[in-house]
Amino acid sequence: MELLFTNRADELKELDSAAKAGGLLVVFGRRRVGKTRLLTHWLKPRNGLYSQAIEAAAAIQIEQVMRDIGPALKTNITPKNWVELLELFSLQKGHSILCLDEFPYLVASDPSLPSVLQRWLDHQRPKSFTLVLAGSSASAMNDCFLNRAAPLYQRARKLIHVEPMSYRAFCEACGIKPGDMESFTRFALVGGIPKYWEFVEPKASALDLADELFFGRSAFLEDEPLRILRDENIAGMTAQSVLEAVGRGAEKPSEIAARLGTAQTNLGRTFQQLLDASILAREIPYGESLRSTKKSRYRIQDPALRFWFQIYSPHRTRWQTYSWAEREKLIHDHASTVFEDYCRQQHPDAARYWEANVEFDYVRDEQGRAVVSEVKFKKLTATERRQLEHHLTNGWQRCSLSRRFRDVKFEILDATILGK
Repeated sequence: MELLFTNRADELKELDSAAKAGGLLVVFGRRRVGKTRLLTHWLKPRNGLYSQAIEAAAAIQIEQVMRDIGPALKTNITPKNWVELLELFSLQKGHSILCLDEFPYLVASDPSLPSVLQRWLDHQRPKSFTLVLAGSSASAMNDCFLNRAAPLYQRARKLIHVEPMSYRAFCEACGIKPGDMESFTRFALVGGIPKYWEFVEPKASALDLADELFFGRSAFLEDEPLRILRDENIAGMTAQSVLEAVGRGAEKPSEIAARLGTAQTNLGRTFQQLLDASILAREIPYGESLRSTKKSRYRIQDPALRFWFQIYSPHRTRWQTYSWAEREKLIHDHASTVFEDYCRQQHPDAARYWEANVEFDYVRDEQGRAVVSEVKFKKLTATERRQLEHHLTNGWQRCSLSRRFRDVKFEILDATILGK
């Protein structure tokens, strides 16, 4: 389905604000999140120039840049290196914005490019000229712009993180009425990644969408984890094995290591790589410090990747033998985890809480009062609500967190909040 450009008002405002002053502007975000669509949409009315890098030798990359933007430069000069190409922009009139997308590909072929850009930005850049560098690889972009030893460290006027979009934006873009469980279940299969939304048909069910994206022949997301790990330069089978273990229910570092048959200390670097790439998220119990607690749990951040490892990978060979009800239940169970994230994200300070025999979906502080929440991806009856409140009350009385708060409020959230 062809989607209209939608719901990037904040990012467009940031781009406008940064470009007014000129200089270096950095845009990053995971693959397929919509960076290219955002940038080309923003550049078009501003007469901006755009080139998407290819994986090739530096000379071929420069040739490709000139193929993309050369006709607009009104020059017969053919630059042989990046220094000569940048000098062309120092002489240009009428074009004040250049965007080089997939910048890490350029650096991989010519590691001297960041130093060349640093010198050009410091000494030769026209005053009002804006250079936009964009990329998908979180690790590579961090190395280029957030590493203190990098030539371009602190050279950027603005770093804009293009994040996955919301459930409401998904419904708007796909022409789906928000507020019901079926629409959210479809969102849980694709998450906030607009490229995946192109496979959503308004009248098709979540089960149809799962077959289209995952279980069908030559499905679009069949090899998606490998592509994402490759983008992040995370090599070897260990990272995928960690994600398989997390998807199959191992959340604690010790459990993951046991599933892989290795020592926990051997996985430290892999955990960090997956965290830096925003593939994994690390959670600690509400109120504890990341520096002191040993109670870490890991989860897969992106809903589509989570489905891949939680449902697709363990069940793909038997999927077609399952009954309709069995497949529906697996998809619903996955959507429940995404719905819990959705509820928690409404409160930036909220976090899950657990100890020996107690676990809460999330806890937050509301003006000195603890709010303890239970989340269910269904429409609860009055009786079910009372039972859950009783369960929360008993759990709160047993947990050590109760000694930190004099006042507590119990909150039961179900699927009816989607319509609010």
